[in-house]
Amino acid sequence: MTRHFLRDDDITPAEQAEILDLAAQLKKDRWADKSLAGPQTVAVIFDKSSTRTRVSFAVGIADLGGSPLIISTASSQLGGKETPADTARVLERQVAAIVWRTYAQAGLEEMAEGTRVPVVNALSDDFHPCQLLADLLTIREHKGELKGLTLSFFGDGRSNMAHSYVLAGVTAGMHVRVASPEPYAPREDVIADADRIAAQTGGSVTLYTDPLESAAGADVVVTDTWVSMGKEEEKLARLRDLGAYKVTQEIMSLADPGALFIHCLPADRGYEVDAEVIDGPQSVIWDEAENRLHAQKALLVWLLRQV
Repeated sequence: MTRHFLRDDDITPAEQAEILDLAAQLKKDRWADKSLAGPQTVAVIFDKSSTRTRVSFAVGIADLGGSPLIISTASSQLGGKETPADTARVLERQVAAIVWRTYAQAGLEEMAEGTRVPVVNALSDDFHPCQLLADLLTIREHKGELKGLTLSFFGDGRSNMAHSYVLAGVTAGMHVRVASPEPYAPREDVIADADRIAAQTGGSVTLYTDPLESAAGADVVVTDTWVSMGKEEEKLARLRDLGAYKVTQEIMSLADPGALFIHCLPADRGYEVDAEVIDGPQSVIWDEAENRLHAQKALLVWLLRQV
């Protein structure tokens, strides 16, 4: 049965740990695995602009001995004359896997239902699971064990990043806090899914409206841009609504003294995070950005082993 990675809970806790272990191995020996030798081709499709995702997948596929086929939907039939399911049935005859950075989660689900090759969510409006693999790898490198750590997310709790932190965090047995105004709280169905996973792993999810309370004793402090792609018209309202949730030195001082700061980038210094935090000694954002490469390589290798 073909496995896909469309959201963070598409893998079990044991599978998540297995992928992270593999990522750590591939980071130590970057050229050790050639699962895409041939070279086999991986289609990497972009509806949205990208820097880290585009570079890390293209480089990672090449590292694995494959050939990345970068496709812009603006210059393809996908989303226009052709459905995701039909596109997938065309691609599966020629590629080893499909990676898609898009808007609607439903499109990814339709594509995965219609193909025999793995489909990877490289970002959707609802989830960003590849980023979370990189983030968990980074936290593990600096903190050792993930299980039992407290991670506090500040800002838009209904964002794709917050949803992925909730699901991936509890899958790893972490205690995830989300600090946001009530209208920006994570979706109830995502919280319900996370609670079911947490019951198995010992993790937890707690929602806060007070950012200072959420910061207390946290091992990892996280934020993301307040104005994601497709939300530009909401910028002024979001700056007003989320201003109290900026990650500042005060927030970091309330966290554990050894707390890490992470941000998936790109960052708006002075908005969701102060420059002295993101550029300070507790920030591990450059390790995090590099780890997109290693985590995604591990994910592709793992998925191809399941086919």
